Parts: sequence; structure tokens; C-alpha cells
Amino acid sequence: MQFTGAKVALFLGSDLLVIQRDDKKDIPFPNHFDFPGGGRAGAETLLQCVTRETFEEVGLRLGDADFVWSRQYEQNWFFVAHRPHSDTSRKRFGDEGQGWSLMSPIAYLDNPLAVPNFAIRLRHYLAEARPLFDV
Repeated sequence: MQFTGAKVALFLGSDLLVIQRDDKKDIPFPNHFDFPGGGRAGAETLLQCVTRETFEEVGLRLGDADFVWSRQYEQNWFFVAHRPHSDTSRKRFGDEGQGWSLMSPIAYLDNPLAVPNFAIRLRHYLAEARPLFDV
């Protein structure tokens, strides 16, 4: 399968784990709120890519059963995964970005610093998961 990268909207309980991107002019969407994920390394599969990136960025290991939704957007994939809120205590911040926080899906969608493409993709998921979320 051809793809260049993958991102995951990672729910810890009912909140999203978001990473505030570095504030550098040479990266897309500096200082914005991002989700874990990134570019494919070598011949990685989709899940290998997104699980490796998530572990590198926030120190959490995702299993196949954690993923509840996915969709391809051109050469990139967007996943949604759910883990218990207790994983917050296991989170370890990597070396990319300024920090992390938990944010409700509504707060992310309303935040002017949400990465626009990811907000659209999150809306797609929430529209399909409407019984679970009041949006």
C-alpha cells in the first residue's frame, strides 16, 4: 500500500491527547495543536508507522484493538484510537513539540490553533460516531 504518513486522534478517556507543535517558521502550522504521528519509515505498514510515531512522541504503545476508525486522505492516513484515561500517567513526552495536553473534541474543533486538516478529519470521525459524542 502506498502512503507517506499517518496521524492518530488519540482519546485518553473522553479527551484527546494533543501536542503543541514547535514554534518554528520552517514547519507547517507552527505552534498549532497536533496529533501524534508522522512520516513513514522504510517499508512500514500503516499501523507500524502510526504506533512507532506515537511511541516516539508520547511514549504510549498502541495495540491493534485500540484503533476504532481510519480513513485515507490522499497519501496520508488518519486514525482514531481509544485508550483509558489512566494512560495519562504513562505518557512520556518526546523531543518534538512544546508540550502536550488533554482537550475535549469540542475544544479542539473550536480552537483556532487546531491544525485545520486534522479538525476536518476529526469531524468526519465524530459525525460517524455521533452516538458516542455530543457534537
